[in-house]
Amino acid sequence: MRGAGARSDREASSRGRGAHQPPGVPGSPPGARTEPGHAGGAEAHRQRNAPPHTPIFAPEKITDEVRSAIAETEADLMVCFAFGKIFGPKTLSLFPLGSINIHPSLLPRWRGCAPVPAAILARDAETGITIQKIVREMDAGDILAQVRFPLDGTETADSLLERAARDSAPLVLEVLDAIENGTAQATPQDSSRATYSALLCKEDGEIDWTASAEDIDAKIRAFTSWPGAWTRKGEQILMILEAAVWKGTQEQAFIAAEGSGGLQKTAHQDTPAFAPGTVIGTDRRNGILVAAGTGTLALKKLQWRTKKPLDWKSFLNGSRDFPGSVLGGEPKTETEG
Repeated sequence: MRGAGARSDREASSRGRGAHQPPGVPGSPPGARTEPGHAGGAEAHRQRNAPPHTPIFAPEKITDEVRSAIAETEADLMVCFAFGKIFGPKTLSLFPLGSINIHPSLLPRWRGCAPVPAAILARDAETGITIQKIVREMDAGDILAQVRFPLDGTETADSLLERAARDSAPLVLEVLDAIENGTAQATPQDSSRATYSALLCKEDGEIDWTASAEDIDAKIRAFTSWPGAWTRKGEQILMILEAAVWKGTQEQAFIAAEGSGGLQKTAHQDTPAFAPGTVIGTDRRNGILVAAGTGTLALKKLQWRTKKPLDWKSFLNGSRDFPGSVLGGEPKTETEG
């Protein structure tokens, strides 16, 4: 079976008879971004790994000219992953055996363009991969295959996307074989259970320190490596690249912290001891401790904007006044004292 983007020649030759060979490879247009950290990366991968003399399509818009070029490949079926655009009926009609999409979530949960960050932000207990038919409604097609795996609360968007890429390959091959053999089973989605993920932008990465430490940790992991989680320190922008929830109360964090910048314990253990965003001090084993709305976050890897990423110890060597400061809030204007 000839499927656009189905697999490489090397994979096909290893299967021999009945192999699915890609006569063309679809790609996102230059600069397009769908999942965090993968603008251009997926396209570069396609350029490196497409079989020799295989056309690569990366149009800004699917025009009649583009459709004619695709039709010349005589593909039986299209396999799509993170294309970021809705295919119209003219395009879908080019493929006699239909079109399928690899979606990195357990549909109908997290339809939309950013399902991986959405699952992490919601602190879902599990996620997975769905192979679905492509229809006009976004991510609403019948499910052809689905695998699920648990989340332990340490995953990042990048690590989940890597797993999705790795684990989806054999799943797609199973689906292609079933379609070719006429044994594919399609299960309609229950749209009443559908949830949707929103398009992310850079501004979404700003940390709200009044949130819980667990929610802030989830945001940092969900936005790795794009759009990135960040905060303000005065007029400076600080990227938080890696962190973890510190186990214990803020009072215990104050007691455990070193280099607390003269902070004084001011509240009972059962109430927040510090304003959200206050840098309590450092824990030599866990990092820089920062008070959240509830709980404490340990910062492990940081980066001033335009500077290089640093582990927390190296960061403090160049920012010795950091303990005792307060992160977040609006930057000061020239008229403010």
